[in-house]
Amino acid sequence: MVSPPAPSAQSDRLPEWVPDAARVYLQHTYAGRPLRHVASEVGCAASTVLRQVRQIERRRDDPLVDDALDLLARAAGGAAAHTHPRKDDSQMSAIPDRASLIDDDTLTREARRVLRRLCESGAFLAVGQEMPQAVVLRDTDGTPTRIATLPKAVAQAFVLKDWVSCFKVGRVTRYRITEAGRAALRRLLDADLARKVEARGMSESPSPFLTQHMEMGERVLPEGEGESLRVNLAESPLGALARKRDRDGKPFLSMDLVVAGERLREDFERAQMGPRVGQNWERFLTAGGRGEMAAGDPLAGPEDARARVSEALRALGPGLADVVLRVCCFLEGLEAAEKRMGWAARSGKIVLRIALQRLRMHYDGLR
Repeated sequence: MVSPPAPSAQSDRLPEWVPDAARVYLQHTYAGRPLRHVASEVGCAASTVLRQVRQIERRRDDPLVDDALDLLARAAGGAAAHTHPRKDDSQMSAIPDRASLIDDDTLTREARRVLRRLCESGAFLAVGQEMPQAVVLRDTDGTPTRIATLPKAVAQAFVLKDWVSCFKVGRVTRYRITEAGRAALRRLLDADLARKVEARGMSESPSPFLTQHMEMGERVLPEGEGESLRVNLAESPLGALARKRDRDGKPFLSMDLVVAGERLREDFERAQMGPRVGQNWERFLTAGGRGEMAAGDPLAGPEDARARVSEALRALGPGLADVVLRVCCFLEGLEAAEKRMGWAARSGKIVLRIALQRLRMHYDGLR
């Protein structure tokens, strides 16, 4: 039995930003190492390495991916890059050496700047075949406007990490930001926030992989004078409904309805703060005794918030109060709420919108 060779030093010469799939592809395709030896080195099955190799090979039709792999091969193994059948000696001599390979700090800095611009409406990345730089353009009224420039090596790293995807190939290839790119931007911005939190002497900060799934938005405080608060719209089922569109292309839930639902949830959470946090809110889901909160009990929680919740639910009445309490306060999904209440499928969102409209009217009457 032939033992696998010692781990190659090629991967150690590459920056940390290089994806694992690209590393094993270089080991197998450029360095000529067997799949089983590469799999033994990285600690996974040979079928996994084969799948990664095929995945990268399918993407070589993208000129940025093709050039990026050749550049990484030269940086990792020098002469090993000449073993690839796609490139002859004249082509390989035109590929920059390791000095043109960007480092991790440069990629992180450029990603914060460029990915943020690619998130703008109508923005795309344009890369020419003979251009040393790439540009970010924004299509406004059919006229592309340049909003950022970046080195071509940075664009190669973006496409190799699947932060951008090609949607038009030609002399000028165009790319759009992907969901992976948006998630990466959220992690980078959260890392900046974590550093600021640490600088202020705070020990806790949100996890980067938690914040990448957040949909941050502005919410006007009901009792403030023009004050707003950044909230995670994806935390509540209302956030998902607010992103949906109706037949006319308008948001299914307007922002004032989302604010009304979040205001009820805020009072609901405040009502449970205090010495007695085990307040029984299930009585709101029954026909009798709705909203009776035993005011005056010092162990029942903050009375003002409890009274506001009770008044709002009484204004909605049975049925509408049930769905608002389940979705807005208990954060229960619409499908689960429909099954619990015996409603027809996909009818809950209509009832919820009606309930939120009445809840907004209730809050408007309190001003």
